[in-house]
Order: sequence, then structure tokens, then C-alpha cells
Amino acid sequence: MLTSAWKSHTLAGLFVTFCVGCAHTNALPRTDSAIVRSPASAPQVAGSSPPAGRSAVSNFVQPAAFKSADSGPAFVSKAIDAASPETLPPPSESSLGELEQLALDQNPQLRRLYQEYLALAARSRYVDKLPDPKIGVNVFGNPLETAAGSQRANLNVSQMLPWLGRLNAEQQSACFQALAARADFAAEQLRVVAEVRVGWYRLYVLDKQIETAKANQSLLGSLTDIANARIAAGAASQGDVLAATLELSQLEERLYALQRQHSAVQAELNRLTARPANTPVAVANSLPPAPTPASFDTLRSAALAAQPELAAAQLRTQATRWGVEVAKLNRRPDLMLSANYYVTDDNRPPSNVVNVGQDPWAIGAQISVPLGSEKYDAMRQEAGWRHLAAHNSVDDLVNRYESRILDLLSEIQRANETANLYDSTIIPQARQTLRADQAAYTNGTVEFDRVIRDYRNLLTLELGYHTAVGDRAIAFARLCQAVGSDLIAANSLPYVGP
Repeated sequence: MLTSAWKSHTLAGLFVTFCVGCAHTNALPRTDSAIVRSPASAPQVAGSSPPAGRSAVSNFVQPAAFKSADSGPAFVSKAIDAASPETLPPPSESSLGELEQLALDQNPQLRRLYQEYLALAARSRYVDKLPDPKIGVNVFGNPLETAAGSQRANLNVSQMLPWLGRLNAEQQSACFQALAARADFAAEQLRVVAEVRVGWYRLYVLDKQIETAKANQSLLGSLTDIANARIAAGAASQGDVLAATLELSQLEERLYALQRQHSAVQAELNRLTARPANTPVAVANSLPPAPTPASFDTLRSAALAAQPELAAAQLRTQATRWGVEVAKLNRRPDLMLSANYYVTDDNRPPSNVVNVGQDPWAIGAQISVPLGSEKYDAMRQEAGWRHLAAHNSVDDLVNRYESRILDLLSEIQRANETANLYDSTIIPQARQTLRADQAAYTNGTVEFDRVIRDYRNLLTLELGYHTAVGDRAIAFARLCQAVGSDLIAANSLPYVGP
């Protein structure tokens, strides 16, 4: 038996001590809490193959590795650590390989996706843990008078024990969701690299088109000089000079449009690399010969094995599979265990019937009663429909990538044949025709309008040739993204300074 004074002094102390102890109490041990035990149908997901020379994200980590917040590509960890603006490199011109690495290191979208992956990974480490225990104290305004003494307060402790199988299923679902988020991160890496390459190739095309337009300005200037000489000799009219001047004005307008497009593409490229929009970007003088892509069946198989977007969809299918298991186990009851301790004063005369001043205690158990089958049937239907939707998303992605690969192969073939036709046949013939008609105009045997028409044809063909070369390179970049592996050795492109 405890004296009334001692109990009143120590009751608050017991409460504080218990609360502090609960803060350090772990849930019941579970040896399988960090192991994904997916059904036998769980796919063996292959990862992506990022551009050569960069940190790969192909090996999707298992949930056991989620215990380390540092898990993940090294360059992303450095990018997150170096998120402050003052740590970014100063603006400078870069080659394509350097631009790709800058985008992988500094792109805000990549940082966001990696941080979302870390958040989901952290969630998978606690979702299967037991709820925190609860402790409470009741102080009676008017003591409860009993034969053993006055009861002035009671202390109660309770612990909820959910169905452990449901906790495990929730943890498996969380693990697959985290793995899917990492696959999303890998898919975004491929997209960012592809967008950098596409922007760089567009800058190459625009630079070549601007160079061609300026060269044609010089050509028009020489034609104008010839027309002036013929006018001075009385062999031509003033209209020839006016026609040449009009062509120069139209060419100047085309140059303005090309330069505006160049600024827009350069700004977008700098956005991808998290640099100031006006940072200059260097391009190569020429693109390397286009490699011959593999067959459609080979590329399709490679995409099914290495495309991280497909892997993410498959992983989400597994997550929804465990979601169905969670919904099924929601019908299982939860158990709550509790203990109560009643503080009783020693303020009664001694008795042979009761133990005066003895503190009674009690333990109890409560169980939830899942009522209303309609509610739980709806939960299972919801999970089931989500699982079917996830399956359909995988099928849709497979069909989409098959169509995309086939379309890109056709585009590569078209652009390649067009570029070769321009380079080997059409443009040489157009130049020869212009030279012949220019000489004939000097001799007065053809009209100036025919020379201008030849000039327009040559300008259109030369611009079309550079467009075809750029389309071919862009299609290869898109094909790399679709297949999930690097088909182009970007670092082999020569660097050209300002």
C-alpha cells in the first residue's frame, strides 16, 4: 500500500516518465518489413540505360536500401546539395556533352522527381509500423469513495494492434510506389537528355540556315552589281535592280525570323540546363554521319526491357495488386489492448474485509467489428478497378512505344534519303543552273526574272537540306529516348568555339 502523499507527488512523475519512454519505443519487430515479397507474377524490371558516361539509374533499389537517404545517382545527390544559386557555374558556352551533364545535374524537374522518390522511399520505412501507444490520466473532481479508500485519479495505457497482414500489404504497396517513382525519375532523365539534344540540333539547323541566308545576301549583291552594269550599258531596265532589291528585303525578313527562332530555341535549351536564358550555346560545324538504326523488332525488344516509363507502369501495377490485398484485409478486425491503474488513498480504518489503500488495476481488450459489407465491398471494387486500370496503362504504353519507334524509324529513313538526294543531286544541279543563267544574263540571253527564280530555288533547297539533316538527328535523339538506351555517341561531336 502507498501513502496518499507519496502517490500525489509521484503520479505526475510517472506520467512524464512514461511519455518520454514512449518516444523511444519501437514497434513490434518484423524481420520481413524491408523485403518486398511480391506475387510470383511480379515482373523483373530492367532499368534504363542513360547516356554513356553518366550515372546509371537502371538498377532499381530494393526497399532495404531505402534506409539510406543518400541512395540514388551521385550526380543527383550533388545537384540537391548544390541547389543554392551561388553554387551554379558561371554562364559559358558548352558542347553538347557538357550541356547534357548540366541538365542532368541542375534540371529542377529532375531534382523534384528525385526528391519525390526519396519521400516515397521514406514512407515505405514507416508505413508498416504499429501506431503509437496512448497514455492518459483522469483526475476526479470528487473522489470516488470506496471501502478501500478514496480514488482521486487513474492512469491508463492503450496500444492499437492492426491486422499485421494488412500492415505488411501496405508496406509492399508503398515499396512498389517508391520504385515506380524512381523509374519515373529515370524516364525523366531520358526525356531531358533528348530535349537537350533536340534543342542543340535545332540550333545547328538554324545556324546553318542563317549562314546560308547570309551567303545568299552576298549572291544577291553580286547579281545587283551585274544588273547595274547592264543598266549603265543600256542593256537592262531599272526593274532588274528593283527586283534584286525586293529579294534582298525578303531575305532580310527571313533572317530576322531565323534569328528570333534561334533565340527562342537557345532560351529553351538554357531552361533545361537551369542557366540564364541568354547564355550562348556553341554548336558543331557539322554533324557526324548518321548511324544505321537496328531493326524494329530489335528496338522494340530493347524498349520493353530498358524503357523506365514501362517499368514504372509495371511497378504501379504491382503496387495496385497489393492495394487489392489491403482492401481485402480491411475486413479483418483491429485489436486494442489497455491497462488501467487506480490511485487509492489510505484513508479508511483497517478492515479484515478489504485491503485499505491498495491500488486496484485492470487490463482489457477491445476489438473492432467490421459492420456494413457494402462499405468493404466498395473498397475492394475500388482497389480492383485501380489494378485493372494499371494493367491497361501498361498495355497502352507498349502500344504507344511500338508506334513511336516505327514512326521514328520512318522519319529517320525519310530525312536521310531527303538529305542525300539534296546533297548529291538536287542542290548541285540547282547551283549549276544558277551559274549558267547568271552567265547568260550577263550576255543578255536570259531575263533577270529567270536568274531570280534560280536563286530562290537554290535558297529553298539549301534550307531544306539543313532541315533534313536536323530532322534526321532529332529523330535519332527521340529514338534513343523511346528505346531507353543511348544510340548516339554525343561526346564524339567536335566542339566549336564562338
